[in-house]
Formats: sequence, C-alpha cells, structure tokens
Amino acid sequence: MSTLLAIGSPQTELTPAEVEKHLREALAKLGPRKKVLALPPDFSRFHSQAGLLTELTWRHYGDALTDVLPALGTHKPMTDREIATMFGQTPRELFRVHDWRNDVVTLGEVPGEFMHEVSEGKLDYTWPAQVNKLVRDGGHDLILSIGQVVPHEVIGMANHNKNVFVGTGGVMGIHRSHFLGAVYGMERIMGRADTPVRAVLNYASEHFAQNLPIVYVLTVVGKNAAGQLAIRGLFIGDDLDCFYKAAELALQVNFVMMDREIKKAVVYLDPHEFKSTWLGNKSVYRTRMALADEGELIVLAPAVHEFGEDPTIDKLIRRYGYYGTPKTLEWVKEDPELAGNLSAAAHLIHGSSEGRFQITYCPGHLSREEIEKAGFQYGDPQQMMQKYNPDKLSDGWNTVDGEEIFYVSNPGLGLWTYKERFQ
Repeated sequence: MSTLLAIGSPQTELTPAEVEKHLREALAKLGPRKKVLALPPDFSRFHSQAGLLTELTWRHYGDALTDVLPALGTHKPMTDREIATMFGQTPRELFRVHDWRNDVVTLGEVPGEFMHEVSEGKLDYTWPAQVNKLVRDGGHDLILSIGQVVPHEVIGMANHNKNVFVGTGGVMGIHRSHFLGAVYGMERIMGRADTPVRAVLNYASEHFAQNLPIVYVLTVVGKNAAGQLAIRGLFIGDDLDCFYKAAELALQVNFVMMDREIKKAVVYLDPHEFKSTWLGNKSVYRTRMALADEGELIVLAPAVHEFGEDPTIDKLIRRYGYYGTPKTLEWVKEDPELAGNLSAAAHLIHGSSEGRFQITYCPGHLSREEIEKAGFQYGDPQQMMQKYNPDKLSDGWNTVDGEEIFYVSNPGLGLWTYKERFQ
C-alpha cells in the first residue's frame, strides 16, 4: 500500500497541463493495465474536477479504459448533456448507470459489535459492505476512484472509500451509514477525517476489499482571490495516507472558522447543480454551525423542483418534513417504511435547523404549500433573487438595504462554522 502522489498547498493552483503531467506520472508507476474502471462522482460534484481527471484517464489508457461508472449513490442517472459537460470528450459509450436498489453485491458485513463501539452505544446493527456488481465482477485490473475531499455531513470529509461503498453502494449500506452519521451528530462529524462512519468504511476496506485493485485519485478544490475555482491539491494512492493528506489540505482550503455568528445567511444554489432539497440542503448542513440562534438562512434555489432524487425518499420527505432529531426518531419507531429508508431519516435530521434558526427556501418550482409542509418558510424566488442578486454579491459579508448578510455562492465548496461550535 502506498501514496503515489501528494502535492498541494492552500496557495497552489494546478493548471490542466500540470494535472495531466502528475496524473500520467502516477499512473505510470502502476505499470501497464488492460482493463480499467473509473468511478467519478456525478454532476452534483461538477466542481470537483473529477470530469477533467476522468477525461485525462481516458487519454492515458485509451481503449484500456472500458467502463466509467458515475458514483450516483441515491442520485438520478446523469443526462447526456451533463455527461458531455462534465466529462468532455470521454466516449459516451463507456458510461454505465449505477442502480442503488438493484445492482449491488455484498462483499461482507461489519459486525454489530464494531458498530456499537464506534457509535458509542447508539447503534448495534451490522453494516453490509455493498458495491455495484461491476466493481467486484467486472474483471478490471485497475479501479480508479476519483473525487474531491471536502467537508461532508455524513462522514466528516467526503471521498476515498466513501465513493466506492456509498457512491456505488446499495440500499442497506447507504441507509445505515447515513443514519449512523445522523445519530452520532453532524456537529461532531463535519470537517473531521476520523469519524464513526469513516471507521466503518475503513473496516470494510481492510477486511473485504483487499482483493480489489482500487487506487484513489483525490482533489482539493477552492476559490482563488479572483473567485475562480482552483485545484489546490492532487493526491493519488491506494492507502489511507493519501486521504489524510488531502483531508488536511481540505481543512485549510474549504473550512471557514468564524469569529462571530451569522444572523442572516443567503446561500445560492446553482441551477445546473442543485435541483432537489436532497442536494440543495447542503445550504443547511454547511452553514448550520455558523448560524446564530434565532437567525435566518435564506436559500435561493431557482432550479429546485423536488425533495428527494429517489421516488421513495421524495415521498417520505413530503410526508414528514424537516422537523429535527426528536420527531424524526419518533417517526422511525412508528413507520416501518421510514425505518426501512434510514438515509431519508438521516436527511430529515441533517436538513433541519433543530429549531435554532429559521430556514426560508425560495424554490423555482415548488409551491408555498409544499415548502411550508416540509417545515420551511417560503420565500418568493423572484423577489428574493432581485433583492439578493447573486451577480452583485460577493462571498462573505455584504450589506443589502442597510442590513448585514453573509453570502455563500456555492455551499458544496466549503464548511462555515462559529469557532465556539467546533470543539
């Protein structure tokens, strides 16, 4: 096990040519490969630069890259337009679709005793290490798991083996991992590399996936002084060390520790990236630790038209809404359907303010009734977009009509927290 490449700093800006050079040099160390599978994220992680890296992988291996399986998790399949936009000239016929409800195999089960230990006694179920069958049975001699390390509400820091076990995972594995993160507490997880969910996935990697030829290609991405996205780091390897190095840099690049709380935050959801509250509630997760009690979060969501990306989860969110941990846990006990879809329950917990502050959602394609039933305040999208015009705001503190607000142009790129809440 080794790290093949580890470069980057908070000031680094890798050009596409430099990324290609480093990627080719790292892959050359692996020797020739005959059949390669790439596991990039989907369009919801467009800014990860995984599209560029997948295209460069195709240029490096040519016909030896036989399959590209976007790690959809519970998300909808990518459209042809999204694939073309994200993956450039990578041949369309290489792309496969992950079906998290039907297309998985189980490599092994993490024992309940281990789950009990890492959850501090909160849970004791086993955890099935599930992956898409192509990962286990595809006959590949190299599996490249590609993606961005960035703060994440379920696991602390996204990517590495999460991309494999959750991104290509199955129903039970996704449900139980998400619920573990939720009951342990998002505020204890966000921005940390070592968490209970990561421990479970590391157990699965160590005990059930040693025979799989997985190599991780990890980016760290942040905005530069001009507001442009920059690749701050690139880490490649088949070990945990490459993840820890990327996570250390991501904490410096993507983590904003604030000296004072935010009384009013405005978060913009790019219409190309965010079309559901399932994804759009990053606006809640990523700012929740920075918002003051009795504060307000305004979510500008011009393309949001649904709650869940999966029909069953969408139905459950509409049934219960975002009303916090105690009520959600009661509903899990009462409703077998919700108990059988624990990732939905986890999302309901993560997406609430726990009653601390008001969330005003301004969706382009959901009604006032739908939003208010889900537990949010409704804001007229046209009026709010006119008042809080994203084209006129800058990331950080702004003054609008004499009122101070904190603006976030893309919640997927960072984590904002008041220092007293990050112990």
